Amino acid sequence: MLRPEPDQRGRLVEIRDNLVARITEAEREGWLGELEGLEVSLSGAQDKIAQLDAELARRSTTVDLGIPTFRDIAGRDGTHLGGPGDGAERRGRC
Repeated sequence: MLRPEPDQRGRLVEIRDNLVARITEAEREGWLGELEGLEVSLSGAQDKIAQLDAELARRSTTVDLGIPTFRDIAGRDGTHLGGPGDGAERRGRC
């Protein structure tokens, strides 16, 4: 399936709205063959819009990488955090 361009979302919404209007007309006029084709097209347009929305949501979501902030680092008081001879070897931390 082709990926739609994000700047084409407005056009896809227009297409979807037009398809909804044409489906209403086909139902009113009893055009059953036309109705089925329009519903398939509507489903495709809705899927494309959903793809664009999902991509936009994915791109706008931030990911916490767990990197400490300056505030976290600057708050340290300079105490020794560990090293040779601190007993970490005996506790299984090295």
